[in-house]
Amino acid sequence: MGVAFPAESSEYRAARDRLLEQEIELRRAMEAVAAARRELPPGGVVPRDYLFHGGGADGAPAEVRLFELFAPGKDSLLIYSFMFPRDPHDQTPGPSTGQTALLPLAEGPCPTCAAFIDQLEGAAEHVTQHINLAVVAKTPLPRLLTFAQERGWRRLRFLSSANNTFNVDYHAETAEGAQRPMLTVFHRDADAIRHFWSSELLYTPTEPGEDPRHVGTLEPLWNMFDLTPEGRPQDWVEQLQYR
Repeated sequence: MGVAFPAESSEYRAARDRLLEQEIELRRAMEAVAAARRELPPGGVVPRDYLFHGGGADGAPAEVRLFELFAPGKDSLLIYSFMFPRDPHDQTPGPSTGQTALLPLAEGPCPTCAAFIDQLEGAAEHVTQHINLAVVAKTPLPRLLTFAQERGWRRLRFLSSANNTFNVDYHAETAEGAQRPMLTVFHRDADAIRHFWSSELLYTPTEPGEDPRHVGTLEPLWNMFDLTPEGRPQDWVEQLQYR
């Protein structure tokens, strides 16, 4: 391919060129999937104008309807469903400091979701130049905003769905009430708000050793691991703090 690095062997270059062909095919596949996604037929009209609890312009609690999450000139809305409360089987440690640390573990935030939101926080200022972005959780608003403040999240919009059926309707909550980390995209047409896409890969079977990867293309964390000889750490999950 015309590229060589210092002291590399011919064996390395031959293997790297074969891998590069695979990377080119992966790039083509990713572009094709993105194009196919853009060509999806219109999704279902949102069945109700969900009423969330969020922070108003003055910082005081306020009711926020789904249609109000669409800023002028921005017709797409991404909502990440934050597992707060966490999965009932998740026994990883909760926060060690702050008001959130006082909650029972089962009522606290999901560490893996928090790590993903850390990454969304970094991208939010850039993303919101073109689209709308919000994080929704089932926990009451005061708990959600307190944790966001403790975590240092400043660029994202946080909303509580404690008093509506959004999580259930869009598969971010199981029939048993367990929360699920869905990413959902809505689009505003001339006459309606429609569902466009959700990270349904979360619910599909995986091959042995595979992660769900339902938001895998968005996560710098795990993609960085994939670039190394060690690959993704085994038997490791994100934590709310590291010692």
